[in-house]
Amino acid sequence: MTELSALVFDFDGLILDTETPEFTAWQEVFARHGAALVAADWAHVIGSVDHGWDPAVEIERATGVVVDDEEMRARWRARHVELLAKESVRPGVVGLIEAAKARGLGLAIASSSKRAWVQGHLERLGIFDSFDAVATGDEVERTKPDPALYTLAVTRLGVPAASALALEDSPNGIRAAQAAGLRCVAVPNNVSRHLDVSAADLVLDSLAELDLDALPARTGG
Repeated sequence: MTELSALVFDFDGLILDTETPEFTAWQEVFARHGAALVAADWAHVIGSVDHGWDPAVEIERATGVVVDDEEMRARWRARHVELLAKESVRPGVVGLIEAAKARGLGLAIASSSKRAWVQGHLERLGIFDSFDAVATGDEVERTKPDPALYTLAVTRLGVPAASALALEDSPNGIRAAQAAGLRCVAVPNNVSRHLDVSAADLVLDSLAELDLDALPARTGG
């Protein structure tokens, strides 16, 4: 592995577990309409904005009942906001940021979500100023698994892609990072654990397990 000069973090599901509240809120909506939603069937929407999943269609398919899409989504949004407000930074994130800063590494975000969403949460969590660059989905033509977001992030950091390490939680994110030329560590959450993240160079249960000193040996670099 080329000498490490930067870390590029995904946001949703990695820094903040937005995915479990999103799934739980949909699961409750489905139950209200007499349908079941399990994580393994929903998890494929993670890491992409073009997943083609339509909850109203899925509920109708399961129950035969046509739902009021607008009312359903309003109920989901309210519950999602409520659940998300209870979430804090995932384990290991702050410690890894501090360790990276101590080593003089650049730090960036590469997220398919919109800038307002990402920056708003990072500011709420008190870590927005820790990042030297932020690349979001409303700044590129194609989001993950396209490599554009990672290419934009390392360009803004001013480092070669081969010297940066991506931190991800989904297959789409892993593909995007590797297509852009970055090594990738996967740290799935409770929902993305249902996805195959084995293509990553290293898979961990928590960012707290990521030892930057031992990284080259663990990723084959």
